[in-house]
This record gives sequence, C-alpha cells and structure tokens, in this order.
Amino acid sequence: MIERRLRMSRIAPPDATVYWLSRRTRNDVFLLYGFSDRGVPTSELRKSVVERSARIPDLSVRLRPTPGDLDYPRWIPCEFQAEQFLEHPATRWSEVLDTLAELLDTGVEATVRPWRIHVFRGITEAPRRTDPDEPTTVVALQISHALVDGKRSSAIARTLFAPGDGDRSDGQHETDAWSRWYSVTDATVGLLRYPFRVAQTVVRGVGAFRAQRALAKATAAGSVPEPGPGFPPTILNRAETPEVSGHLIRTIVLDTQALRVEGRTITVLVLTAVSMALAEYLDSRGESVDRLGAQVPVAVPLTSARNGYRSTGVDLHIDEPDLSRRADRIAADLTARRTRAAHPLLGAQDRVTAVTPARTLRNDIDRHILDTPDSITGHTVVSSVDRGPADLEFGGPVLFTGGFPAIGSVMRLTHGVYGLGDTVTVCVHADPGVLPDLDGYVDMLRAALERVRGIAPGGVG
Repeated sequence: MIERRLRMSRIAPPDATVYWLSRRTRNDVFLLYGFSDRGVPTSELRKSVVERSARIPDLSVRLRPTPGDLDYPRWIPCEFQAEQFLEHPATRWSEVLDTLAELLDTGVEATVRPWRIHVFRGITEAPRRTDPDEPTTVVALQISHALVDGKRSSAIARTLFAPGDGDRSDGQHETDAWSRWYSVTDATVGLLRYPFRVAQTVVRGVGAFRAQRALAKATAAGSVPEPGPGFPPTILNRAETPEVSGHLIRTIVLDTQALRVEGRTITVLVLTAVSMALAEYLDSRGESVDRLGAQVPVAVPLTSARNGYRSTGVDLHIDEPDLSRRADRIAADLTARRTRAAHPLLGAQDRVTAVTPARTLRNDIDRHILDTPDSITGHTVVSSVDRGPADLEFGGPVLFTGGFPAIGSVMRLTHGVYGLGDTVTVCVHADPGVLPDLDGYVDMLRAALERVRGIAPGGVG
C-alpha cells in the first residue's frame, strides 16, 4: 500500500509547469542507447520491456487531470499498453537520426501513458561497433518531462536495461470508475483549498521578497556568488515565429580518454569546445560577437518535485584567447553558478510556487510570452549527465548512449553530453530555421573537441 500511495501522489508545481508547457512546446526527455544486435527476436525484447516496466514504479503511472485544473493532477497506477513499444523501419544510422528528428516533434500524452520506447533493429554504420559487420539495435526512450529530469530518466533507463530482475511492485491498478470519482473529489478539494492557497502564496511571497533582499545583501558582501550575466540574443536565438520550424540532430561519440585532461571535468572541456565552435560558426554567418554564454542545468537538492535542477547562465569567455585560461574561467564561473543555485535563500521563490493554486499557475503558463527577450541567460544549452558503467543489455551489450535536450522559442541550439562507461557522446539538436547547416557546425565542434585535448591541466571545475 505504500507503493500505491506513492503512485497516487499529487504532481508538484514544478512538474506541473513542464507538463502544461508541453501543450505549447515539445519538451519530452529523449534517451538514446545503442546495443550490439545479436539477433534476439523483437518479440523477446518487447516481452522484456513489458515485464521490466511493470516493476518500475515510474513506468507504471499516468497523470489524472483535475477538472478545470482546480487542483494539480495526480500520478495514478496504470498498465503497459502495446502502443508504448514501437519498432521503426530503418537500416542505416543516418536513417535512424532522421526518424528521431521527426520523433522529437512529437509528444507523449502523460494522461494516457507518459512514456514510450522506439526500437530500430539491424542498423548499420552506427557508432562504436566492435565488429564492422555486426548490426546495432538503437533504442530511444521518450518520457514526459513532468515525470523525470535528466538524472531520474537515466536511473529509469538503467533499471529497464540492467541485467537481472528489479523489485516487483504491488501490481494494484485503479479502475476508470475510481479514477473518475477521485478526479471529481480532487476538483472539489482544490476549490475548497483555493482561498487558503492564495493566503499561503501571499505570506510566502512576503518571505520570498525578504529572502531576495537578504540574497542581494549577501551577494554584495561577497558571501554568495553573483548571478550569471545576461547576453544579447544572436541569430541562433531569433526566428520569424516563436514556433520551432523543425528538428536536426547529430552525435559525436568519443572514447572518454579523448576528453581526459588532468584537473578538468568533461563538462568544462565541452563548454570550452562549444565556445570555440559557436564563435566560429557565428563569424561564418557574418555575426561576430564579443560575448557568448551557455545555459547549463545544475542539480539542486530534491524536494517533492521530480525535476530537481535550476538553469544557470555560464559565461564562455570568448574574449580570452588562451584556451587553458579560458577553461579556467569557465570552470570558475560554473562553480559559482552551482554554489548560488544551491543557496537556501534562492529556494524562497520555490516555496511560493509550492503553494500557488493550480488554476493560477496554469493561467500564468498559458499567458507566458514565448518571444525572445532582449537579454537571455545563454545562447545555447549544454546539459551533462553521467549515466554510469556500461553494463546494460538489450539483446546485446550496450555500446553508447546519448540524448537531445529540447529546443524552444529562445534556445534553438542545444548540446547534450552523456557519459557511459568509457564513452562520451556529445549530441547536438537544432532548429533548421536558424541553423540550416548543422553539419558545418558539428564539423567545427568536432575540431574544437580535438583542440581542447591539448590544453594545459588546471583546477577541477
């Protein structure tokens, strides 16, 4: 019954935010994996997914909305549906990338099922093949962002593909009749709680204002790092319409040793490479810039929300010609952003959001303007996740991993950095409306990654 109560939980406001935003822009989490294709029948792979997912609580729920959004939706138990396992026809790696780009323009419906798995069998020319003649099974796990963030989704994938059995759930599932009854009850409770929620929001809002003043004083005194600087948008952040015009993706799969420099993290090395490639690309488009920044998600202590991160702005210091010193400055900036993001005073606004009435938050999201502002936290996204050892299996041993951070009205070029065992994959996701020649940019990024291998050792970032 503990498991049942867990999976009947009301969604947290930060998770509701990304859920309601998914109605306006695509923001599903995509996890990419490549496995050696040893000829295991697809029916057996499907059976493995069905059985294993039933033992993973996060893969055995769906959202139940509340009428009129008078209260936050709830996660309720559900069973696997056949439509959640999709096999796609493809034979070459390039065809897989093209299909995945199309899938990035789709979204799961979390109120039906918040995840699905895409499978490609017998793929040739995929990265990291141990035998040139051995095909690859490519898997993409698509999950609602309301259910997971980057770290949580990686943990789910590890449980889904790890050898051996996971813990079994209690197997209890709610009937549609009970679901409708609870839905009406939630709406009634939400309506009754509304005035109390408003009062709590006001009280905590006063507390947040005081915390904001205290944070400003602490920042001025130097005890808390300053917030990241704002940046003027470039051609990569401006488009004719707020809507994304399409999706292009590419991957660069490397040995971890290829990005190993003493005293420097892989995240800092990739940020340094992005600083070089981005400046070079913009210059080739006739837009030379003096400053560039990256929006970097950093983990924060988890509350009841499933999304435990803040987006921070990191200066890429392209004004520093010496790459070793540039990497030092990027590392220092990243450390400062992480320190500030974890400061308790910064969580005061989160406590306001935690008691904001659902209907109020939904209205705010629906009215949110998607146009590009005059100042942005960064020109691109660089998200980094370590997915652990390469001990996963799905009809064969795992070869590599990847992912594609969502693009949107402002961030139309994103980078994902994913470690698995002795491999690191740098994935690039772009809107062709602002970056039509993605292969040219990826060539610049690949060359920049080669260059950062030669920088001097430094302090840990």
